[in-house]
Amino acid sequence: MAAMRALFVLIPVLLLTTHQQLAGGSPPPDPVSCARGTSDCTVTNTYGSFPDRTICRAANATFPSTEQELVAAVAAAAAARRKVKVATSHSHSFPKLACPGGRDGTIISTERLNRTVGVDKARRLLTVESGMLLRDLVKVAADAGLALPHSPYWYGLTVGGMLATGAHGSSLWGKGSAVHEYVVGLRIVTPAPASQGFAVVRELGASDPDLDAAKVSLGVLGVISQVTLELQPQFKRSVTFVTRDDKDMAATLAAWGGLHEFGDVSWLPRQGKAIYREDNRVDVSTPGNGLNNYLGFRAQPTLGLLTARAAEERLEEDGTDIARCLAARLPAATFELQAYGFTNDGVFFTGYPVVGFQHRIQASGTCIDSREDALLSSCTWDSRIRGPFFYQSGFSVAMPKVPAFVADMQRLRDLDPRAFCGMDAKLGVLMRYVRASSAYLGKAEDSLDFDVTYYRSYTDGAPRAHADVYDELEQMALRKYGAMPHWGKNRNFAFDGAIAKYPKAAEFLKVRDRYDPDGIFSSEWSDQVLGIKGSPNVVGAGCAIEGLCVCSDDSHCAPEQGYLCRPGKVYTEARVCQFQRATRLVDEL
Repeated sequence: MAAMRALFVLIPVLLLTTHQQLAGGSPPPDPVSCARGTSDCTVTNTYGSFPDRTICRAANATFPSTEQELVAAVAAAAAARRKVKVATSHSHSFPKLACPGGRDGTIISTERLNRTVGVDKARRLLTVESGMLLRDLVKVAADAGLALPHSPYWYGLTVGGMLATGAHGSSLWGKGSAVHEYVVGLRIVTPAPASQGFAVVRELGASDPDLDAAKVSLGVLGVISQVTLELQPQFKRSVTFVTRDDKDMAATLAAWGGLHEFGDVSWLPRQGKAIYREDNRVDVSTPGNGLNNYLGFRAQPTLGLLTARAAEERLEEDGTDIARCLAARLPAATFELQAYGFTNDGVFFTGYPVVGFQHRIQASGTCIDSREDALLSSCTWDSRIRGPFFYQSGFSVAMPKVPAFVADMQRLRDLDPRAFCGMDAKLGVLMRYVRASSAYLGKAEDSLDFDVTYYRSYTDGAPRAHADVYDELEQMALRKYGAMPHWGKNRNFAFDGAIAKYPKAAEFLKVRDRYDPDGIFSSEWSDQVLGIKGSPNVVGAGCAIEGLCVCSDDSHCAPEQGYLCRPGKVYTEARVCQFQRATRLVDEL
């Protein structure tokens, strides 16, 4: 009964938070916080927690506003042989990209490096500082009659952050959907010998082979100061969402990216539905001034977020599969009813297609634009409130392997459809297309990226309902199908051995050794992920529950609560923490 009460509380709360668009809304907090001026600092991500839940500390933080100040900051840290990491305005990477390790490192924030350096309309080139938000970049481009052809869907990312992680949208057309494919030059500040003042600015042009290392770098080469992007003439897009059953999804996915320049697909596994995004370029003369103001990226009432999370926790901890599945149907239905936040004129949705200029369609994120309102409202994931808390996993499967992988996912779903209701509750699995890249740490082949968001407990080591199907799905992708993990998402185990999947990883490490031979910009985490030293796995009691390892022993799960290490159901080489009802019953008796 408690779970059912929670369900009925959740329904009006979710309706409130998805229907109400607020004029106010507290912007997210700064990820860097210092106890004494710019000393004794901590850095976190926008979610307020890294995968291992540790607090990342640093001796000091600097906030340069010019390239000269940036060079001075790098030189000071290099002279003192301090570890350095870069923090961005909102720090949206889930792994510990911004953590220098220990307590003696330095954080360099690019928050104030956010200006336009120059626009060359004739050559369609735009040069900006690395701390500029995607939101501002696309506006500057539009004001010049230009457009960034592709980008992630969330505009709260910085240019430097997008390059560090290989962030992308969805497309197999032209150069593809990754922002770094449109980089034709950059300036990066790296450590240097004392004879050169401990820091230098390296300028990389389109013909410089080191650009293929710098444009997806995990932040281990230095601090990017400026980036030059090659843009295109402004254009419009025509967007239509079509929902149908998922019976032919495996075959359709193989062709969809070729049919629609900006097409993507969202899969609702429990409902057996796929939401196809028909999204194509149209001429600027096409009527329409549509706007993408995605519902999930709007400011939401804090009280609603708190109540929704409390209801979600009760469903997760005490609810039945039926109750969880009933609740899971609401978000997708509500978003579909409101056209996912798309409008035909910036105010009202009157029907598909929605036609609008590229900069009004490609990305959104109005919750970061709002005025401070004392936390009466906020972004959904604001770490200052005990609101929604979740994991994000992302991995790319090479296109020739996609039909077989999707068929395996559906086989796993068919064994226990209710186990997948948690995915439906977070609007399913988002699938986006990414082209092969010349970047050393970019995609090796044309791929389909799978993004999965799912419940995370605030309690360390607390099991999740049906976590075994999520973990089996990820292990199947990463191991059976050789998927590449997204550098800015995922839990620790996804990065174990990942570097071996990048054919040019050795070339990247050669550049890293030249640019930063003392490893000033490297950390324990980056060394583990790049295969230099150690493993990203943190093996110990309960490690598989937190995604810090793949279980090989029952102790890596939660045996005292009935979760034991067992083979996967479809991918039997997987090792996942399954709830064993009979074992728990015997223990209780």
